[in-house]
Amino acid sequence: MRKKKSVTLQDLSRKSGLSVHTVSKALRGLSGMSEETRNHVHKVAQEIGYRSKDQERVHAVERIPLHPHKPSRFKMVISDWTGSFDMIHLILNGLQEKLSEYGHSIETVTIPYRLEPGVTLQNWAKLQQLEYCDGVFITPMIGQEQEAHLLRYSIPRILINFPGPAAKVDSVVWDVGTAIHESVRYLLAKGHTRIMYIGNIYVHRGFILRWQSFVNAMREAGLEVNPDEHITTGSGEQVNWTTRLIDKLQQVQPTALLSAVNHDLVWIYNACSLLGKRIPDHISLISLAHTENAFVPELSRPLLMIREAGIRAAERMLWRMANPHLPYEHILLQGGFYEGSTAKRL
Repeated sequence: MRKKKSVTLQDLSRKSGLSVHTVSKALRGLSGMSEETRNHVHKVAQEIGYRSKDQERVHAVERIPLHPHKPSRFKMVISDWTGSFDMIHLILNGLQEKLSEYGHSIETVTIPYRLEPGVTLQNWAKLQQLEYCDGVFITPMIGQEQEAHLLRYSIPRILINFPGPAAKVDSVVWDVGTAIHESVRYLLAKGHTRIMYIGNIYVHRGFILRWQSFVNAMREAGLEVNPDEHITTGSGEQVNWTTRLIDKLQQVQPTALLSAVNHDLVWIYNACSLLGKRIPDHISLISLAHTENAFVPELSRPLLMIREAGIRAAERMLWRMANPHLPYEHILLQGGFYEGSTAKRL
């Protein structure tokens, strides 16, 4: 069989339109260039299949084949309940990018959040031919019973979420706990101590962790948190929720808001507008948005590594398939902080 021709650094230089020196610096993470240039180099490297000697060495050590004999078929399980389609798109985009490098494919399947009478998870799994795929990626917000069912399968599984206690599965997720801590510290540094938390703190592990991180971050600053002074339920009933938010804003008079759930943002702006409070002139705001918001492009926010979690989850899947005997690993991806213009100093 003819050996596949390797892609060289010179090939990457020509394809990217940059010098070999610049390309080499970008791949080694050295300073002296914009993030745009660095990202461009990495994107082109992925497109043409360039791998550094260090990357190939890692593949060899972890026994992940660069050119598998047979392409694998994976499934990504999502819920029919989640409204965070942008999050799902980012995860899928990351998974597809990494898996396609090795010739693998992925299919999205939807699991019901609430089962209809007479419908079982076993029937659903059989219909989806779950046991015949090569591996399953389990996304957030699919329901505890559904997640537990998926974790019983013997095929390789990667949980793209925070694992439950003693969960026997590898997990990869963006670190919302650190994101909350960074947000609180940023507001405290700008003189804010009356910070109102807005976001559901129930049901999902990620929601619970956000609230716990907020309470801990405030306590580290010597500030106790009274749950009654915050909005800790979801915005399902928009009219009632907006009314409660307005009442709470008038009662507590916070100088800053921390929106911990992506889809609450528009209703927060609406409530502030009805009260005649402008952001950030009258009240500062930080939100855990999944991506840049088209309507608030200068939103102050921690950067959530959602797409990157998809890429890392794909890498973990290939690693797990090559190393089925090794212990489970839980990976948290930390991002930076975009200062934006919606949080100002008191």
